[in-house]
Amino acid sequence: MQLNQMVAPIEVVPNRLLTRGAAAHSKATNSEGANRVSEPDPKRQLQELEAKLAAHKAAAKADKAHQEEHYSQAQIAWRMVTEMVAGLGIGFGIGYGLDWLFGTTPWLMVLFTLLGVAAGINVMLRTAKEVQKQTEMPPKAGGDEGNRDGD
Repeated sequence: MQLNQMVAPIEVVPNRLLTRGAAAHSKATNSEGANRVSEPDPKRQLQELEAKLAAHKAAAKADKAHQEEHYSQAQIAWRMVTEMVAGLGIGFGIGYGLDWLFGTTPWLMVLFTLLGVAAGINVMLRTAKEVQKQTEMPPKAGGDEGNRDGD
């Protein structure tokens, strides 16, 4: 088999087929009959761009409320985890350093690690209370909750 038989022939498309109607789209005739390249109307383009931006901003606002709620909960969870790990790490570091300094190898490290865990839990609980205060709604005044006697 010869090389020219293995290679598919390249189809040649006449240039006139590719540019059919291109002159009508790219050139306009002014009042004197001269050809000039048509320029898009900048005011129309600006209005289209502003409409697209407004639609995009409106769609982003609609999605943003759900995302903020989701991410705020995730941020609070990561904050609590970070506080816990930081308390544990600081307690371990202080205990290890004091053990190395005084030669009481496991005891101060265990003690300060437990103190670090307790401090991390304390900070975590404080964060949970803070979040709870932010999410609580004040009771509505004058609602149909009944009177003081429970009736």
